[in-house]
Amino acid sequence: MSEEPSVIFFTGTAGAGKTSFVRSFADWMKTSGYDASVVNLDPGLEGGELEPDVDIREWVRLADLQDDYGLGPNGAQVAAADMIALKVFEVKQAISEVQGDYVLVDTPGQIELFAFREASKAIVEALGGDRAALAFLYDPGLARTPSGFVSLLMLSATVEFRFRLPLVNVLSKSDALPAEQLAEVLSWSEEPGRLYDAVQAGAPTPDVQLSTELFRAIEAMGPLAGLLPTSAKERTGLDGFYRECQRILAGGEDLEASQESTTE
Repeated sequence: MSEEPSVIFFTGTAGAGKTSFVRSFADWMKTSGYDASVVNLDPGLEGGELEPDVDIREWVRLADLQDDYGLGPNGAQVAAADMIALKVFEVKQAISEVQGDYVLVDTPGQIELFAFREASKAIVEALGGDRAALAFLYDPGLARTPSGFVSLLMLSATVEFRFRLPLVNVLSKSDALPAEQLAEVLSWSEEPGRLYDAVQAGAPTPDVQLSTELFRAIEAMGPLAGLLPTSAKERTGLDGFYRECQRILAGGEDLEASQESTTE
């Protein structure tokens, strides 16, 4: 295991499948012979879909904040985001006690709470170390339309700008799209001209005009990043995601598996 683990923060719009993806990728790493620890930073996580090694709910629980301070769901989420920052060094200590080549961090479902609060920047800086990256998950329900795709591009670029970390764009639940539509969405991430043409193909409405201006602003910032198709349900694309993470975090050098690899 490397002296310092690689840390990946998973974010994206609500419903993009962050928790499912983290669980599936952690399982893939384990069966492939790699060590990975899972951290839950969502104080409102419900159900047993994720079994984290370090769980923020040991320090901050959304339901407790609502009961103790008479807050509604939104107010409790805002309060929780700031309280997590106060507990970040306790969380970091707990992470250090868990052995792993990778630390997979599942962030709150509300992207605005993770991306647009100063407390989140402090959390990422404290937990990330020198080998940290972001994974931004694209919801196929939004990504399948040109305007939705441009909106996700803007969110992804904003998250990257806010945290100043390498970012991997991931199309989650790609199995939900028909093959032809999946190919079209992926082409938008690889060929800006095709995305521009798709945006312009719509009727001349304010939405089309706004999408066009957003596209031009994003394009001016640099080349569009590719989009990795994945499926937590089908367990596809996880090896490609791992390779991309290794490329940006370790210069492409593979980890030494701790056991016989049994990749998918």
